[in-house]
Parts: sequence; structure tokens; C-alpha cells
Amino acid sequence: MAEKPPPEDLNPLQRFGRDIKEVRLARKLTQKHLGKATGYSEGYVSKVESGTLLPRPSEKFAKGCDVAFGTGELFAGLLRRIDEGDHPSWFAPYLHLEQKASRILDYSASLVMGLLQTEAYARAVFRSSHPREDADLIEGRVAARLRRRRLFELGTPPLLWVILHEACLRTVVGDAEVMAEQLEYLLTAVTSPHIDLQVLPFAAGAPGAHTRPFTMLTFDGPPTVLYADGPQGGKLYDSAKTTALHLDSYDRLRAHALSPTGSLALIKSLLKEYRA
Repeated sequence: MAEKPPPEDLNPLQRFGRDIKEVRLARKLTQKHLGKATGYSEGYVSKVESGTLLPRPSEKFAKGCDVAFGTGELFAGLLRRIDEGDHPSWFAPYLHLEQKASRILDYSASLVMGLLQTEAYARAVFRSSHPREDADLIEGRVAARLRRRRLFELGTPPLLWVILHEACLRTVVGDAEVMAEQLEYLLTAVTSPHIDLQVLPFAAGAPGAHTRPFTMLTFDGPPTVLYADGPQGGKLYDSAKTTALHLDSYDRLRAHALSPTGSLALIKSLLKEYRA
């Protein structure tokens, strides 16, 4: 009988699956029993335990395991740390707040914001910015970025307002095919009642030309939080003076941007160019 591989030879999802299996067996439960307890099929449990369920097990499944096993929030916490492990450590606090926000106001200066990136676009971004990383690490980052879209599957998803500088649409990430797919996704995304999008054209001049990308998170209660990139990674700010200044900046950007209808017309025009 082959020995089990040591934990250090397993990826995070495989370790998570092995832990689920060991506790399940200790509780004398079959995969079928655990599936019934968590609301999933026996096959789903099998894939989780083998570490082959992609992009990763659901939060509902992890919480269901904790209830079935009587393990508090052990597996829900492990799953959260897997998500955070595919992101830079400085980004984890933002992710935690993003999931609680009632509104997300984003200004992107050169790249489409992460929440609206396609798989191919995200892969090209990561490959370009981390050219020496192993393919598995790149794929982990891509999967983690795509998982953020689950935000819009919540019972009450946040309202997302995105202002994209025209440079985001004209900067070729990957190739023309990747860009065409990305623009098509943007056109689909804005059909959601929870997503608004405007494009700040080059013709607007200074309002966006010297503004760094930033994101504002607002909540049902105070405070409003600002997330902005810096030379050593992103940082959160909750000072009332700082957030008020950036909310004013966001209003100016919105005023100088194309209307939502005009923005879609520009995206469609550029989409034709990429397809050609």
C-alpha cells in the first residue's frame, strides 16, 4: 500500500481535502453521509477530499462540514486562508472588507479592475508582472481573482461603480483576442443591475491623467474606506479627511467621464477594432 504523501508535497486544496477526509473517518461518516449533511453529492465530497474540485470547495460546504463535525469554524477558516494565500498578504484586509461593503467605487487608470477581469486577461496580467513564477502559482492567483466574483452571488450584493480610463481599454494585455474577450465581458457585466460602468476618455484631459487608481468601500454604517496602491503594495485608509478628499475626486472623475451609454458605445467600437 502506497504511503500518503507528506503535507509539504500537497497543495493547499489537497491539504484541505485530506483534513476533511481524516476528520470524516474519525467521525465514522461515509462520503455519502457527509454529502447529505452539507447539501452536496457524494461525488462532490470525493473531489474535495482528493483536492481536484476547482476552483475550490464552496464556503457553504466548509461551514456544513464544521456543523457536521462539530469543529466550530475550523474548516471555514481554513478555506478563508486558502483564498488569502493566493493573494499578497497586504491585500487580504481589503478582501475581507470588500465582502462586507454595500458600495464599491473604483477608478482604474491602466488595467481593468480585478473584479471585472476575464480568466485570460488576469492570466496575462499575472504572467507579465511575475514572469519568473511557476505556472501553478500563476494559476492559483488567477483562480483566486475569479473567485472574487462570487461577491455578486450574495443575497444582497454590493453596488459596483467602475470608472475605467480609456487607457484600460487600449492597453493591450495578452493579445487582441484576449482584449476582445475582455471587452465582451464588460458589455455583459453591465447588464447586471448591480454594476455601473463609465469610461474616462483621453479627451477629458487632466481629471484622470494624474490620478492614481483607487477604490472606495462604503458600508451601511461608517467608516468609508479607501484602498490605494503604493510602491510596496496596497494600503487601506479610513481617515475622514482622506476618504472625503477621494470621494470628491471620484465625483469629478464621474462628471468628466462619458455617460454609461456613451461608454458602452466606445467599448463596442474598440471591440470591433480588436476583432479586426
